[in-house]
Amino acid sequence: MNQEVVKRAEDVINSMSEYKLGGMEGYAALSLIDENGFPSATTFCITRADGLKWLTFNTATDRPYAGRIAKNNKACVCINSDKYTINLVGTAEACTDMETKKENWLPMFENGVHWTGVDDPTLLILRFTTERYSITFADDGSYAAGNL
Repeated sequence: MNQEVVKRAEDVINSMSEYKLGGMEGYAALSLIDENGFPSATTFCITRADGLKWLTFNTATDRPYAGRIAKNNKACVCINSDKYTINLVGTAEACTDMETKKENWLPMFENGVHWTGVDDPTLLILRFTTERYSITFADDGSYAAGNL
C-alpha cells in the first residue's frame, strides 16, 4: 500500500513540473527559515521534478531565498488540493551554475517576462531534495509516510 501511495504522489508531482497544470493545483509551497529564525512559505510552480526525490523552482537572485538557504538549508515543500496533501521535508540548495540553469530553462521563458535568457545572471534555481515524506489522498483516505 505504501508504494502505491508514493507512486500516486510521484505522478502528481511529475504532472505539475514544467508548469503543466496551472491554477492553484500548479503550485507548491516551499518553506524556508527566514532571517529571524521563523518558517516562511512561498508558492512556486515546479520547474522540474523526479517524483519525490527532488524538485526545482525558478526565481530571481534579488529575492531572499539564497541567503536563507545559506544560513539554514532545512526546508519543507507542501503540495495540496482537495484531492491530496503531499508534504516533503528535506534540504534546499540555491544554484546559479550554467548547467543547472540550462536543465531548468523552459521554452515558455523565452518571452522574456522574468529573464532575458538562460544566461541571465538574475536567474536562480532552488533545488529541493527530499529526506522524508507524508502523503494523504482524500478519495480513499490512503496514507503513506517514510524516509527516502
